[in-house]
Amino acid sequence: MKTKLIITFILLSLFSCSTTKNVSKNVKQTLLDDNTFVITEISSVSSYGLSPKNPIEVGSEDSGPKNERRYLNALSGPNGEAISYYRSGSCCPIKSDKAVFGNKVMLDNYRVTWEGSKDTISIYINMYDSGKLMAPKGFGIRKN
Repeated sequence: MKTKLIITFILLSLFSCSTTKNVSKNVKQTLLDDNTFVITEISSVSSYGLSPKNPIEVGSEDSGPKNERRYLNALSGPNGEAISYYRSGSCCPIKSDKAVFGNKVMLDNYRVTWEGSKDTISIYINMYDSGKLMAPKGFGIRKN
């Protein structure tokens, strides 16, 4: 009786964990030039990129950090202002099927500001997974 109960518990645990893994969308990104992605819309979702629960997915197997900069180079302030940014560090483990060890990857946090802004804003970027790119709410898209 105990053996059947233990086996049932183990099987339930295995099946319940296997359905929670993130599935990468592998969206192909378009480049404007070698340093800038093409972004065509601003997100209507207030948490997009501004919360670790809804990071911007710029990933690629070989160009993760460069893709983070390509994304940020495509942004502007809300009225077209040039932005400045710096990487403040890694944070916030999230589930990903691109993880090298286990099933989680770390996000990168960038602090972004522009002339006339009252504060710096944190943007959370996932350099492992790839999704549709949009500007976060409150930002603009850089004109070329």
